[in-house]
Amino acid sequence: MQPGFKDTLSMFEAATSMPEQLSDAMRAAEAVEYSSDGRFENVVVAGMGGSGIAGDILAAIGGELMSIPVVVCKSPQLPLFVGPGSLVFLLSFSGDTEETLRAAERAYSSGAQVVVVSRGGHLGELAESRGTPFVRVPEGIPQPRAGLGALLAPLVIITDQLGILPGGAGLLTDAVEQLSKRKEEISSEGNLALEVAKAVVGKVVVVYGSGSLGAVAAQRWKTQINENAKAPAFYNSYPELCHNEVAGWSSLGNLTRSSIAVVNLRHGYEYENIDRRVELVNQIVAPEVDKVVEVCAEGRGVLAQLLDLIFIGDVASLYVASLLGVDPGPVAVLDEIKLALRSS
Repeated sequence: MQPGFKDTLSMFEAATSMPEQLSDAMRAAEAVEYSSDGRFENVVVAGMGGSGIAGDILAAIGGELMSIPVVVCKSPQLPLFVGPGSLVFLLSFSGDTEETLRAAERAYSSGAQVVVVSRGGHLGELAESRGTPFVRVPEGIPQPRAGLGALLAPLVIITDQLGILPGGAGLLTDAVEQLSKRKEEISSEGNLALEVAKAVVGKVVVVYGSGSLGAVAAQRWKTQINENAKAPAFYNSYPELCHNEVAGWSSLGNLTRSSIAVVNLRHGYEYENIDRRVELVNQIVAPEVDKVVEVCAEGRGVLAQLLDLIFIGDVASLYVASLLGVDPGPVAVLDEIKLALRSS
């Protein structure tokens, strides 16, 4: 970190504790008693922001491993199909997220089987009053975006226990192993996250990932740069961007060449011919931007590789904050919006 770097909420320490956070959350979820009264037809994850990304991860790996759909709901309204055959996870780091509390009303009234993951708040009180399985997010995590491990592990463990995601616990164990290795690497000088940060600092970052895994990782990179570095960033995914966005790089090179950096996130579970698509897009984009950077995932299994990309991005965003002299923890503008909504 830069000399004098101000990290008032210890976000760097929280980010690099993800492997330990995952392990602790696995144990907490395994201790919760849960019984199913029927076969599930779908899984719905309701959550916003730093909580909702856990649902995106479950949906991404579920597309590879689960026989029923996972739908992520980032609004107050649950889909009309939610009913007794639905397993609904209600995720709210604080327990007081307005949209998730409203979604909870619909989940309970529909007869869905509900699991709550939260630090407490109104959602925790609701879970306890209704006897709902409740996995408590521990105190001491400074911000929702720093609690990904605590929010994600219960989803994977419980869907494993219910036979929806067989082998989920093993996926988490492999992810912890990979993140522990990455954590050791990130503590060294000239590490990958730092080098990426140096390459993109001061630029508008556009992050590209491939398939559902890469898309979620790219989304997480974007939001972490937004919140930690207080900087603009955007994302898209292969192969979709080959059908639209790539056409937008040809007209404003005088602006984009000095202001934009592109990061390609790669992993071992990419669709056929993604390599060729990335090669072709790079040929088009590279002359129109400041630089193109590639980051490759490591680890055994889809979850390990996805979380490896996320872990690198989380730490890289904090290095960007450090290089910009920005305190990564507080996000005043988000607090102002919430306050304005409550008072309107």
